[in-house]
Amino acid sequence: MQRLNGGAKLVSAVVLSGAVLLAAETRKEFHFTVGARPTVSVTNQYGSVSVKPATANQVTVTAILRSDKVEIDKGQSGNRVDLLSHLLDGANAENGRVDYELAVPSDASVILSSTSGPLRAEGLHGDVTLEGANTNVDVREISDAHVHVKTLNGPITLTNIRDGHVEITSVSGNITLHSVSGPHVQVNSNSGWIRYDGDFGYGGEYYLSSHTGDIDATAPQDASIDITARSVRGKVENDFPLQPKHTPFVVKAGSAFAGTMNRAASSVKLFSFSGKIHLKKR
Repeated sequence: MQRLNGGAKLVSAVVLSGAVLLAAETRKEFHFTVGARPTVSVTNQYGSVSVKPATANQVTVTAILRSDKVEIDKGQSGNRVDLLSHLLDGANAENGRVDYELAVPSDASVILSSTSGPLRAEGLHGDVTLEGANTNVDVREISDAHVHVKTLNGPITLTNIRDGHVEITSVSGNITLHSVSGPHVQVNSNSGWIRYDGDFGYGGEYYLSSHTGDIDATAPQDASIDITARSVRGKVENDFPLQPKHTPFVVKAGSAFAGTMNRAASSVKLFSFSGKIHLKKR
């Protein structure tokens, strides 16, 4: 009977602690009136940040705080809005978590930072800067803007980025690009793989590089590219008939290829030290 009572007390304690934690979770909303092309910055140690476009000239922020171990510092200076998750004594990755959802004017420039939570931005035509450590990044439906992503690891996915200046750097994160085009697209990963599925735009420069990761690039038959691909120790494959061109290195079957296709409007460079490279025909 004593054991049953002890077990009941343990269950009660667990339920009670869960109830206390749930009760400590709070939801807060903030509204900021801004002008054209505002800048919105969110720095979050733990938790997600998601940004979508709004029609009004307002920045609307919804924040879910997991406990009273974290608070939000907020401020507006002219056309700039800043939000910071401020950790208090005793905060950790669980009770210090804050999840943000923002609605911003579509011409806003956003700067998002999180150590461990996912970052997402969509539907904007202002500049987007995302930085994180163990962070999943999802950017989609961005046009006429700069997109900068910098992480240690965690997958990075870009979808429907049009006329963008794209720069991605990751230590070990895998990087996927669907329908990404623009005058400048540069992707670097140390050990993660890179997947590109698009048409390489028109008149752009595309540079995809991974030290040890594989690179797969898929393009349509009518792609207009001037391409160079090389892996020092990995295997290189090409599915397209290319017109040969001169290169500063020796073109060797299986380890490097170079050539042009159609009007050669865009410059494409694929490089890996030991990973495999494959240029695929859609």
